[in-house]
Amino acid sequence: MESTLNRTWAEINLDALAHNYQVLRDRMGRQARFLGVIKADAYGHGAVQTARTLAELGCEYLAVSNIDEARELRLAGVELPILQLGLTPTDQTDEILKNQVTQTIWSEEAARAFSQAAVRAGGRMKVHVKLDTGMSRLGFSCDEAHFTASLGAIRRVCALPGLDAEGVFTHFAVSDEPGQDSRDYTLLQHDRFETMLRRLEEHGVSFRLRHCANSGAAVQYTQFAHDMFRPGIIMYGISHLAEGLGLRPMMTVKSVIGAVRDFCPGTAVSYGRTFHVDRASRLGVLPIGYADGLHRVLSNQWRVWTPQGTAPIVGRICMDMCMIDLTDLPGAGDGDVVEVYGPHNSVNDAADLAGTISYELTCAISKRVPRIYFRGGREIARELLLRG
Repeated sequence: MESTLNRTWAEINLDALAHNYQVLRDRMGRQARFLGVIKADAYGHGAVQTARTLAELGCEYLAVSNIDEARELRLAGVELPILQLGLTPTDQTDEILKNQVTQTIWSEEAARAFSQAAVRAGGRMKVHVKLDTGMSRLGFSCDEAHFTASLGAIRRVCALPGLDAEGVFTHFAVSDEPGQDSRDYTLLQHDRFETMLRRLEEHGVSFRLRHCANSGAAVQYTQFAHDMFRPGIIMYGISHLAEGLGLRPMMTVKSVIGAVRDFCPGTAVSYGRTFHVDRASRLGVLPIGYADGLHRVLSNQWRVWTPQGTAPIVGRICMDMCMIDLTDLPGAGDGDVVEVYGPHNSVNDAADLAGTISYELTCAISKRVPRIYFRGGREIARELLLRG
């Protein structure tokens, strides 16, 4: 479906992705494969176009959360290997095999169920074994209390019929955070990872792909590259860590001033009357609200950028609209394009104000906001995920 409505949209700069790819590739070393994490519709940027660009750049692997995300890529003609990171029911085995998806294995019970289903289907499922070194989410526990039991379980998993144990990986909990305590914990996680790999090799179990370096590690622990690294949010040029590497944000969210009105001092603005103008004021209405992904918590905190200067959001952000103060910007008016997030108005700063992380804000940009893709300064594609 293509939108004809000049309302609110997101511009996605694929040249920024190419720049970020090369910087990260050079940083981590050419010997390590590049796994691009494109789950959650590429963190709101559009999984299909992002995957196609990564493939052109030479990326060797992709990662998604679930089989529906993997199927979308296959239907779009993306042929790169895809690692499925999330919990997947074993009744999806036929789809996993059909779409040639690599499945994460997080427990011996899950592995046995996948093995049986793959054998029944007459196929062989490529899998990556997940080690829990301290994230306490999914995987075989590698702490001292569970190490021996996990060692035995992984050995049995790797011997199961119908499974091809191609890879092994772990995920860091605080590799992106500063401070000695976070550094010590990340080093502990990596030590547990390497210790398990070493003990498995002593028992004749080895893997073709070992990976642990997420976005934080790609910035602060380049020595953890191993056979493959998997940048997520920094690949999109988002987060303060990305800023420190000179990576470029791919997404710019824009809207249009749809109406301008004058108000007298004391007038209340929007739901809850949380803002009152304290002077004769000129306010503009933007057709963007929390249903588009502009979080309501940014009410009376965030601003938009205009060529004439920044305009603060005043009053509560509504579902479909918000108001901005144009009193000090007499040159700004009806029909002008404004930047909600982008190179002049960093989403990282908005995340700081909202008390969250920047990728929560990009993932929140909803399906009714068209994505328009640019390469070399020219529009090459546009997508709207609403059904036509």
